Amino acid sequence: MSETKWYVVHTYSGYENKVKANIEKTIENRHLKDQILEVRVPMEDVTEVKNGRQRQVQRKMFPGYVLLKMVMNDDTWYVVRNIRGVTGFVGPGSKPVPLTSEEMIPLGIKDEEKIVIDLEVGDYVVVIGGAWKDSIGVIQNINKSKQVVIINVELFGRETPVEINFAEIKKVE
Repeated sequence: MSETKWYVVHTYSGYENKVKANIEKTIENRHLKDQILEVRVPMEDVTEVKNGRQRQVQRKMFPGYVLLKMVMNDDTWYVVRNIRGVTGFVGPGSKPVPLTSEEMIPLGIKDEEKIVIDLEVGDYVVVIGGAWKDSIGVIQNINKSKQVVIINVELFGRETPVEINFAEIKKVE
């Protein structure tokens, strides 16, 4: 599988959240969760003064733009490009240019270090962090690009599939 990178999509101004919702719905409908991993509209906290009163509000950092963490290929390019409200990817011509790590730092997005695990489907693991801490389960699926495993955990007497980050599990010896 190809590497995921951050790309910028230009939208009609004021349509950023609508475009984000449309992209997320398309990801779900077309089963692209493993190719388009994250959609963001960067926001910043700003102190606004109106009628002599100060208040904290969130404002879009880049009106008219949406960030996508995705695998760029012909299919994903076509799907995103043809979503209502999207005018195109940022880059020369029709060729999208990924953001560099240095460009992502001011946005508060860090390239997470990849965790390598020595686990296989069917292995027993114990959850060492998060909401499912101390739960023991069997690995059903491993998604290396998203750095998560799906394990079955017993909840109310039933086996329930749960998605857990690599950093929050440890193999049961």
